[in-house]
Amino acid sequence: MTFTAHQSRPLRVVQWATGNIGARALRAVIQHPRLELAGVYVHSAEKDGRDAGDLCGVDPTGVLATNEPDRILALGADCVLYMPQGCDMDVVSGLLASGANVVTTRGEFHRPRSLAADDLAQVEEACRRGRSSIHSTGSSPGFITEVVPLALTSMQRRLDSLKIEESADLSQRPSPELLLGLMGFGKQPESFDPGRWAHGAHSFGPSLRLVADAIGLPLDDVTGTGEVATARHDTTIAAGTLEAGTVAAQRMIVTGVREGQPLLTFQATWYCTRDLEPAWELGPTGWRVTVEGDAPMDVGIRFAVPLDRMAELSPGFTANRAVNSVAAVCAAPPGIQTTIDLPQVVADLGG
Repeated sequence: MTFTAHQSRPLRVVQWATGNIGARALRAVIQHPRLELAGVYVHSAEKDGRDAGDLCGVDPTGVLATNEPDRILALGADCVLYMPQGCDMDVVSGLLASGANVVTTRGEFHRPRSLAADDLAQVEEACRRGRSSIHSTGSSPGFITEVVPLALTSMQRRLDSLKIEESADLSQRPSPELLLGLMGFGKQPESFDPGRWAHGAHSFGPSLRLVADAIGLPLDDVTGTGEVATARHDTTIAAGTLEAGTVAAQRMIVTGVREGQPLLTFQATWYCTRDLEPAWELGPTGWRVTVEGDAPMDVGIRFAVPLDRMAELSPGFTANRAVNSVAAVCAAPPGIQTTIDLPQVVADLGG
C-alpha cells in the first residue's frame, strides 16, 4: 500500500515480536497520535491471547496478541514493525506481498546490494506484487552509521576518513543471559569466539557501504577485527561475577577500506569494568564521530542516562526511530527503501 505524505486517517500498524525492542515499539505505537494498533504477533504460546497493553506495560487496548501469522495477514495493516531475533525472508516476503509495508530493526535491508541475490529477487518481487516498501533502521547500525555520517559529510568537499566510536559501560546491566552468555563476558580469553568480529563486519558493513556509495567513494572491502581485555581482579557486576583473568571488555572494529586505506570505520567498545589488563582508554556510554577532511570535526553524543537505568531506557534508542519511520515508509514507492532513498525522518510528537 502506498500513501501520500499527509494522511487523513491514522496508519494501522502491526507489532511483530515483543522482546525488549518490540515491546518498546508497541508502547510507542499505542501512544502515537497518528498511528493505530491493528494487531500484535508473538512467537510464544504464553503471550498468545494477551492484551497488547499488558505486553508493554500500559492500559488494556482491546487488541489481543496472536501467534498465527495468517491472522496478521488478514488484518490488511498499512505497516508491520518487524522485530524478531532472526529474519525469515519468506515471512517478510509474505507480509510485503499482502500489501503491508514493513519497517524493521533487522539489519538485512540497510543496503539492497548486500543481500544474497535470491533473497533480493524474492523481496523485490514481493514489493512489486503488494505495491509495498521495506526499510531497515535502528540506532546502531542505522542512526549512528548512516544518518549522522551523512549529515557530517555534507559539510565536506574532501573526506580523508570518518570514524565512529561506540562505547558502553555494561557494569550495571542486570542481564546475565546477554552479557555472560551471548556476549561472552566472563569467559577465558582463549575460549572467546573470534567469529564475533566477522559477524560485526556482516552486521555493520552494509551500512558503511551505503554511506560510501552515497558520497561517491565506494569501498573496496570491509573487514572485521577485534580484541578483548581481562579483569585484573574478581569483579562483581549487576549480571554476576567476573573472575580475574576472564573477559571483561571487548572491542570490535569494522573497517571500510578504499584504495588500501581506512575510509569509514565503526569501532564498538563494550566493557564491564575499567580495571583491565591491558589498560584501555574507555569513553563514556555513547558515541563519538571523528571526521578528517577539509572541514574536520569531532562530535560526541553521550547518553544522558544513569547506568542503572540503561537497560530500561536503551530499547527506545532503537525502537523509536523505527516507529518514527512508519509514515515515510508508507508514503514511499514500492521496493527496499534505504536511508538514502527516504526523506528525512521527522518525529511527530504532537498530541
